[in-house]
Amino acid sequence: MMMRYVEKIAENIWKIKADSNVYFLDFEEKILIDTGNRKNRSILEQFLKPMINFERISKVIFTHLHYDHIGNFDLFRNAEFFASEESIESLKNNPFNEILDEEMAHKFKVDLMPLHDFDGLQILKTPGHTKGSICLWYEKEKILFSGDTLFFNKKMGRVDLPTSAPEDLRKSLVYLLNYNFKVLCPGHEY
Repeated sequence: MMMRYVEKIAENIWKIKADSNVYFLDFEEKILIDTGNRKNRSILEQFLKPMINFERISKVIFTHLHYDHIGNFDLFRNAEFFASEESIESLKNNPFNEILDEEMAHKFKVDLMPLHDFDGLQILKTPGHTKGSICLWYEKEKILFSGDTLFFNKKMGRVDLPTSAPEDLRKSLVYLLNYNFKVLCPGHEY
């Protein structure tokens, strides 16, 4: 059963499949990329919690702020939360348009800090799915964490949402061609 929800990506990197994927980076600092959909909270509690005490997660990096990527933010009380400056600004201007779920827009009260490169992860600005979408590049293992910018089989994220930037998606995809990734870690499995 665990293999259905947990996949080892590299030596210290795990994917938890919870509708929207959550990536656990067991580095010197314990990092999560996205926190998944709130409706799948029990998957994180059942499969991530045995791997790491949630209190030890020090950083959560959001690829963007849609409800299915931020839904379990409150499980990680000791973490610092990071998002792109564009996402932070959009959230301030209109929380619902950024999060796409009214209930989650009211619950999501965290101090978001602007992203920067850290612990071997390079932040790549990839507007398209949202104006503030980012990918993360882990050079050491040639892993691209692509959020909802790029999926398997060359599929890409929707660009018909309130904070989408359809005019930028092609440029973002061309930009990602500079990264010769061996492993693609998208926000969803489709």
